[in-house]
Amino acid sequence: MDNDSREQYSQFLLQTKVNTRLVEFRDPAAPHSPTGTLGRLRMVSIIDVLADGLSSVYTFYDPDEVHASFGTYNVMWQIAQCRALQLPYLYLGYWIEQSTKMSYKANFRPVEMLRRGHWVRRKADFTPGKG
Repeated sequence: MDNDSREQYSQFLLQTKVNTRLVEFRDPAAPHSPTGTLGRLRMVSIIDVLADGLSSVYTFYDPDEVHASFGTYNVMWQIAQCRALQLPYLYLGYWIEQSTKMSYKANFRPVEMLRRGHWVRRKADFTPGKG
């Protein structure tokens, strides 16, 4: 995606028939700033609102804040949104186990994966007697 044009990027993220939201996370505006002044942009989360949950499409954040845990914060925010909207599922999207950029996703359980058209729970998430 790094070499895509602005049009290709927009088409990938926003040109669907799904209810897509682009959510900005910003620092508070500086004290005594004029009305309407926005704080520094730290993270953007693009989510699809589905009938049974939220789907995390893409998240990007301020690369200068290396220890900020924006990925984890974003998932926690999305969980809160699911609860507020009474949606039973949060889909975290693709997860590549070997990717350090995606490693935060493994901290959220249970993990269910779509395999050959069926949702299956990750074996590491099974609790004896609870299936």
